[in-house]
Amino acid sequence: MHSVLSGFLPIWIITAFGWVAGRFNLLGDQAQQVLGRFAFTFAMPSLLFLTMAKSRPGELAQTGVAVFALSLLAVFGAGLLVSRRWFRRKRAEQAIGAMAASYVNSANLGIPVALHVLHDTSFIVAAALFQMLFITPLILVLIELDVRRDADRRLLRMLQLPLRNPVVGASAAGVAVAALGLRLPTEVTTPLAILGGGAVPAALFALGMSLTARTAADPGARAERAVLVTLKTAVQPLLAYGLGRWAFGLGRPELFAVVLCAALPTAQNAFIFASEYRLDTALPRDAVLLSTLLSMVSLCLIAVLLG
Repeated sequence: MHSVLSGFLPIWIITAFGWVAGRFNLLGDQAQQVLGRFAFTFAMPSLLFLTMAKSRPGELAQTGVAVFALSLLAVFGAGLLVSRRWFRRKRAEQAIGAMAASYVNSANLGIPVALHVLHDTSFIVAAALFQMLFITPLILVLIELDVRRDADRRLLRMLQLPLRNPVVGASAAGVAVAALGLRLPTEVTTPLAILGGGAVPAALFALGMSLTARTAADPGARAERAVLVTLKTAVQPLLAYGLGRWAFGLGRPELFAVVLCAALPTAQNAFIFASEYRLDTALPRDAVLLSTLLSMVSLCLIAVLLG
């Protein structure tokens, strides 16, 4: 129990500092956006590039990643169905709802959790790559098909998706470096390592600042958020556990990594995508907020039971 808490404690403390800064507006109105952009555009891509450049691409084809992928896709499909049938959302907002129910915060929170609890980022990076290279394009295509009417421009934007996302681009570049067996000079790796060192604190601080937002008060909106957050924080990790233990027979360490990853809260990308396409931002914002707060308990519980 002590080792579990000591692993999570730095994460929650930095997140709490961010909440204090946001609650009392210590850094100004734009601080959360600037910190989040810095982490997403520079720091996290640097960290992921170096991590992937040192990895073995063959290790990405793990049974545990398949279990994580299946649990994510199942809950993503359930989120689409719920948003369409129960809450009558249009297609683009169905994609955002499904993303809120299944897309895990593998970068901002997943990497800190992997570093401090699993002491290894290989699985979380593989899971993040699956999300970024397969699920992210799927979500954006669903949105583009609904909000874009110009077929030629829509096709061009979809082809440009990997180039417009620095995290996807950096991860893919790192995989290419590893696959080719290239050795990068220190003149390249040193500045990237310095930038990457700021990824975790910046991301956690911005995450803490985002927790000051208020959730929706409308009963219908609360019901929708409750369903999607339940899918994210309870159904997805339980499904990952069931698949991993009884369908795939994973060993305890790999099962722990899979379930812990599946239990991560909704990624802030859901809010970013909704904002960029001028969709309803209250739903993904509240899903991120509520799932992140609940994950502080669920992640610790999973670590105690399976760690």
